[in-house]
Amino acid sequence: MQTRMKLGEIDPEAYKAMSALEKYLGSTGLNAKHRELIKIRASQLNGCAYCVDLHTKDARKAGETEQRLYALTVWRETPFFTDEERAILALTEEATFIADRVSDATYSQAVTVLGEKYTAQVLMAIITINAWNRIGVATNMMPQ
Repeated sequence: MQTRMKLGEIDPEAYKAMSALEKYLGSTGLNAKHRELIKIRASQLNGCAYCVDLHTKDARKAGETEQRLYALTVWRETPFFTDEERAILALTEEATFIADRVSDATYSQAVTVLGEKYTAQVLMAIITINAWNRIGVATNMMPQ
């Protein structure tokens, strides 16, 4: 498979707008490990190899363990994730598969465990990585 285009070169203003969302996320209170778990899990679900590669590396730099990275696809079946992370991962999965809707139970659990402001920031992280995934998959971005 070959990369179709480099969006940042073809349409730098579009790339700049996406980068502004990333900059915003970096200014929030979102924990770095939480941000990377969101990015990795959504990227796994969307089949974006470029983003999975990039964000697993970033997660390791943020102190994430190999064990948790390997278990992320089966997070429900492991004891490795906190209640907060479980709420984040459930919300990530349902918001990524948006056609199936985000259930009231998942949303309520996130707000209960994370609070409304943190949940809002989690949602923005989910939305942003899903947009990046669509760019990566549509343009066949490849890991190095």
